[in-house]
Amino acid sequence: MKKRVFIFALAPFIAGIMLCSCQSSSKKINNAENNLQEAKQDLNEVRQDSITEYQKFKIESEEKIAAHEQNIAEFKARISNEKKENKAKYDKELADLEKKSTDLKKKLADYKESGKDNWEKFKTEFNHDMEELGKSFKNITVKNVK
Repeated sequence: MKKRVFIFALAPFIAGIMLCSCQSSSKKINNAENNLQEAKQDLNEVRQDSITEYQKFKIESEEKIAAHEQNIAEFKARISNEKKENKAKYDKELADLEKKSTDLKKKLADYKESGKDNWEKFKTEFNHDMEELGKSFKNITVKNVK
């Protein structure tokens, strides 16, 4: 008898818990739609941040390249009074630097967004190439001073 009373008392309690814990399908749909909207908004923000970061990087890099080109032009003016053999050597080295500078410009202009990992790899490579260009120019100018 105790068992029956216990079962009859427990059954409505379990039924009540089950009814309260189950969400209606319309609530589930609304929650899913809200989650989808939030995910889309987050994705758009990430894309916008990525585009902004690329544009900032591109502007900074173009300024560095322009500064290198200005330095090359100034150095060309300085070596115009050099001996013919030295001038020819410097002209060749400067032509190589100008080609590297042009290649960097093209590389920057041709970059297409293709994911965060590729962006980081591109940025690292590009910064390395920019540093190498700067070092090459310094090496030429140091040779000229000696």
